Amino acid sequence: MDSPEAAGHPQRWTILGVLVVSLLVVVLDNTVLNVALKAIADPVHGLGATQSELEWSINSYTLVFAGLLFTSGVLGDRHGRRAALLLGMVLFGLASLASAYAQTPAQLIGARALMGIGGAAILPATLSIISNVFHPTERARAIGVWAGAVGLGVAIGPVVGGALLERFWWGSVFLINVPILLAGLIAVLVLVPESRDPSPGRIDAIGVALSIVGLVSLVYGVIEGGETGDWGRPDVWGPIAAGVGVIAAFIWYERRAAHPALDVTLFRDPRFSAAVAMIGLVFFGAMGTFFFGSFYLQLVRGFTPLQAGLLMLPFAAAQLIFAPLSSSLVKRYGPKAVSVTALLVTAVATGGFTIVAVDTPVWLLGTFFFLQGVGMASVIPSATESVMSTLPREKAGVGSAVNNTIRQVGGALGVAVLGSLLSAVYREQITPHVSGLPHSAQEVAKESVAGTYGVADRLGPASASLLDSADDAFVTAMHWAAGGSVAVMLVGALVALKWLPGLPAGTPAATPAAASRVGEPELVEAG
Repeated sequence: MDSPEAAGHPQRWTILGVLVVSLLVVVLDNTVLNVALKAIADPVHGLGATQSELEWSINSYTLVFAGLLFTSGVLGDRHGRRAALLLGMVLFGLASLASAYAQTPAQLIGARALMGIGGAAILPATLSIISNVFHPTERARAIGVWAGAVGLGVAIGPVVGGALLERFWWGSVFLINVPILLAGLIAVLVLVPESRDPSPGRIDAIGVALSIVGLVSLVYGVIEGGETGDWGRPDVWGPIAAGVGVIAAFIWYERRAAHPALDVTLFRDPRFSAAVAMIGLVFFGAMGTFFFGSFYLQLVRGFTPLQAGLLMLPFAAAQLIFAPLSSSLVKRYGPKAVSVTALLVTAVATGGFTIVAVDTPVWLLGTFFFLQGVGMASVIPSATESVMSTLPREKAGVGSAVNNTIRQVGGALGVAVLGSLLSAVYREQITPHVSGLPHSAQEVAKESVAGTYGVADRLGPASASLLDSADDAFVTAMHWAAGGSVAVMLVGALVALKWLPGLPAGTPAATPAAASRVGEPELVEAG
């Protein structure tokens, strides 16, 4: 076999295809769930989940996922990345079955947390294997395909979910994972080589525990504040303060630990820290946008889940076109110019939702989704390559864990913060219009637009006025949430402008980080 220094693994592109399929299952899961939120909230045909429970059905997955990524990366480096990938796929499949047949919102939230354990094993393994089987001269291109698959999964998930919900019950959006995972397991066993770090780190149990407790506490407080509309309550600011304190303790501990779950010294490299920040900020805005976009398309506009999913196809088209081109753009114009431009394009696209009305033309919505896809497809691959290229190949698991943890944390906080902003503004806007209803009906109606629609269904002829008020209140709330997303994107653009290098980096082999890897021992083992 040719050495990786010369050409990489001889089956590296086939291996990449297998890894992309494995990755798609993980990425599809959250975006498939977005179009199923309305169905899960249905008290008759779904689980009757509240908006808070819907947010937790997303965030229970992402928080467990993010909290275990560091440990999963170390375990993969120590015991074998293919082994970690296979174990993650099995766990993800079993948890998908449990999610599909959940009988209560609490069961769904718990099953989604188990899916997070499986996902935490899958995602870092895919990026670590890519870094291992590709020579640095091809790695940027391979990561571009990998990142394109992430964006494609985000985009086609709503279409797949919508198509399933047209014919089957809400649980089918999880059941679809099982046959894909079975096929993926066979392909991984046949094609993907085993690799491991000859000098792996130790498991940092204290660091992992601190990170999970801190993130869960912080997000819990944010979601509770948005749901209740009262940020002065002890059960709102208390968990937020505790979460911030525990995260601060986590950072303090990691700086002193002999084998930290997160090597915080990595953030001393401006390119690394800026790239990681951009990934987190982009997914903060993107996942928050998809969360409120799902309710807008299905409730306010009355589209079916499939129609709502199809309206997001322009996002997928942009990913397919621009993600493979990102590495060439970076070589020609430099990471700073590409990243700043991409983040500004994403900000413009997200800002479009601040002018969306109840009757905005469909073609304009498609334009916004397309521009958002262009921006994300251009910034994610270059940022991911910046993260991975600062580390030696045998530490690929660490880079992958950092990259994906920040992505998941950014997405979870995006859903929590923007979802809470949406809830708070909606509650304020709809309150005057439900003041004449019984107290119990008022509380349900003020909780979310889905709750208001449920109350309206029982009002008969009087429902038309309430539904119009609900649509107007939700659109106003969506404008505020979209504005928050735009602000986050602009912060990301400022980070890139300040800290990313401005000159073309050339090929990865020409960079100092890549040059230092030439001549490193081969880590790929037969298998």
